[in-house]
Amino acid sequence: MSDRFYTSDALSPGEYQLTGPEAHHISTVRRFQPGDRVTLFNGDGFEYPSDILSVGKKQVAFAVLTPLSIDRERPFPLVVASALPKGDRADFLIEKLTELGVTRFVPLITARSVVQPKESVVEKFGRAVIEASKQCGRNRLMSLDVPKAWRTFVQEEGLPASRAVLHTGPGLVTLSASGGSAVAIGPEGGFTSDEIALALASGWTPASLGSRVLRIETAAIAAAARAGNI
Repeated sequence: MSDRFYTSDALSPGEYQLTGPEAHHISTVRRFQPGDRVTLFNGDGFEYPSDILSVGKKQVAFAVLTPLSIDRERPFPLVVASALPKGDRADFLIEKLTELGVTRFVPLITARSVVQPKESVVEKFGRAVIEASKQCGRNRLMSLDVPKAWRTFVQEEGLPASRAVLHTGPGLVTLSASGGSAVAIGPEGGFTSDEIALALASGWTPASLGSRVLRIETAAIAAAARAGNI
């Protein structure tokens, strides 16, 4: 896989000028030269092989070649909704969910949430999604919702039919792969009994990842891998 760089611009065969941080990375950090070939992508599902024509301090000129339709997405939707862990662990969570092919991520606000995310977190996480997509080869970006209250999300229409809320306790089913899925992960203190009751009333199934209590990011990553049948 050739070096990949992201742009939010529309792309098509022909000459294209890239500016901003990615152009700086190509010219100053990676020191690419005219004649080198890289891959551009913009989240539309295609890869755009591109030959570098010229390199400046603030922009790079490309000859964009014929786009390639290379699909590395899952054949079914995988939605992960989770309370956020503290600090850099949240960025790690976003990076790994992107690599695992999660379709959509929803930051949750729950009764016991320690981290109360603001809408600005979407921009921060968006950068993490792009960097992870560059590395893992995804040509579509994992979508990011603004933070949502549990009551709002759990009753949302249009979610996959298979919906599991991770919980602890006896008698729970083990989370398993089931095609299109939505999985919800609570905060460090878990969902409250009222939140679980609301989930049950909304058609969700309480499920477990095993006998051990996992950190938020560990549970979310393990759930994505298991629900995604990795």
